[in-house]
Amino acid sequence: MNKYASNPLKTRKDVARLASDLIAPLVDCLSPCRARLNLGDTGAVYPPAIAGMEGFSRVLWALVPMLAGHCDEAEAYWPLWREGIIHGTDPAHPEYWGDIGPFDQRMVEMAVMGMALCMVPERFYFELPEPARANLYNWLNQINRYDMPLNNWLFFRVLVNIGFMHVGLPADEARMASDLDELESHYCGDGWYYDKLAQRDYYTLWAFHYYGMVYAKYMADRDPERSRRYLERARLILPRFAAWFDDAGRGLPYGRSLTYRFAQGAFFSACALSGVTLDAPQDGFSPIGWGELRGLLLRNLRWWMSRPIFDRDGILTIGYGYPNLIFAEGYNAPGSPYWAMKVFAVLALPEDHPFWQAEEAPCASPAALLDEQARQLITRADGMVISYTAGNHAFEHAHEDEKYEKFAYSTAFAFSVAKEAGTLRKGAFDSMLALRRPGELWHWRTGFDSFELSEVGTRCVWQPLNGVKIDTRVICCGSWHVRCHVIHSDHALEAAEGAFAVASEAPGARPCDGVATARSEAADRALAHGPLGSTGIFAVAGYERGEVIWPEPNTNLMVPRTLLPTLHARIESGETRLVCAVFAAAGDEAPDDIPEEVLEIAKQCL
Repeated sequence: MNKYASNPLKTRKDVARLASDLIAPLVDCLSPCRARLNLGDTGAVYPPAIAGMEGFSRVLWALVPMLAGHCDEAEAYWPLWREGIIHGTDPAHPEYWGDIGPFDQRMVEMAVMGMALCMVPERFYFELPEPARANLYNWLNQINRYDMPLNNWLFFRVLVNIGFMHVGLPADEARMASDLDELESHYCGDGWYYDKLAQRDYYTLWAFHYYGMVYAKYMADRDPERSRRYLERARLILPRFAAWFDDAGRGLPYGRSLTYRFAQGAFFSACALSGVTLDAPQDGFSPIGWGELRGLLLRNLRWWMSRPIFDRDGILTIGYGYPNLIFAEGYNAPGSPYWAMKVFAVLALPEDHPFWQAEEAPCASPAALLDEQARQLITRADGMVISYTAGNHAFEHAHEDEKYEKFAYSTAFAFSVAKEAGTLRKGAFDSMLALRRPGELWHWRTGFDSFELSEVGTRCVWQPLNGVKIDTRVICCGSWHVRCHVIHSDHALEAAEGAFAVASEAPGARPCDGVATARSEAADRALAHGPLGSTGIFAVAGYERGEVIWPEPNTNLMVPRTLLPTLHARIESGETRLVCAVFAAAGDEAPDDIPEEVLEIAKQCL
């Protein structure tokens, strides 16, 4: 049973209690001298000793703001973490965190310590014995000697150096200036940054903006112009990012690092910390004041606490809607999910702050938002958010195609990742067109030749395999969207196209209750509907038959067992045109046919 779900998360005290309750089961997992947190035996690209240090450090994203906000709950844990810091930074101690090198994961974990030097210097630094202060400085200062990826990581070094400045320690201000200049080059416009590659995803919010707002809060006197710029960019992106969340508080499952889960709300927490709100209409967006900001943060946090994302001891697992290693990146160690603790920055604010005094309010996001910088058309219908994407891709992460290249992403259904490309069941190709030469492996969109976005849909030209070029248009129509593919192929192919993947079991169903989702298929359609949502795909031209596929378990990020309505087609050499209409609804609905207005749009693609 999820023991966190009973917390109403209405007040500051509730949020502080949640942070404390999340930390409590970790205490028994600390190493004997408290410098590491050992939460499991799964592997990452860095060794277990570093993974243990990572887990230890990530708890500080909650504990430091709790100390700053004088939360009584923090006092039970701070002596343990203070002991871990003293031993972890002592080169003579067996639990020393070690000397770092270039591109080292421990650089990531230094960032919160830089923030702590700014936020609670009296607790995090001056409270330490003198030798421990020197050890802490020497260990952190290693970050100034080594190269790191030219992406959001540069902010880790910036935070360490501004932390040094706040406690009167020597900082590498020249290196910090160079890092800030490089970070500036990642700004695209409308509040968006890109990370190492061209993709725009949650890293813009929980990295670039989060650290930028921390910088602005603690460097406003020394660097007022840059601080003003960071806050204005956060204000620009606030309503755009708010559109990623539906009325139930669910964030859009999209991109990498989704195992950080309720870090989705960390941006809103940092906005509250730094005073970023949208007090008047801007660029067509409705205001987002303290009440709306509070609602965005707490609704998302409540939704996450209702999910089975913890193990039996109450410890966060690797996964998204449930424990799941299949979709994880190589940098997801057992303690990595505690990056989600960044959401608790808001606990640094006192009870009488406007954020905590405001009444929680809904956020009025537009029904449709064309965000050209994010390369998404975001729509709202039937209680969910659907994002239609084109032009985003990442080349170094597990399942990057599924995380960035699907035709549509939904807060109600999440997306699926392939176990392997040999069969449709193992491939779980939701919101994708998959093709193969007969008897070979399936291929799907991975990269693009060109793309376009408009207020009605997306267009992308892509080549899934040699001798095959596809021009895909996706046109959105409320709860429906139309897909049109013009395929030029040098050889015959098999094709399969999926709708969304829908949960195959009702919430709370016992195993013996069996499947609670209705499914139907015919020559021109395939549908699945039930208590957790409905989806269907209807042929307009070019398809042979419909089928409801039972994908392999644990391929979907939201639920472990799904059904996937799919259309099949046979592609001959030359030009082939496929046109279909896809339906999605958050409730139990089963449309009889394509609505006339949607059918008219589909016919225009013929």
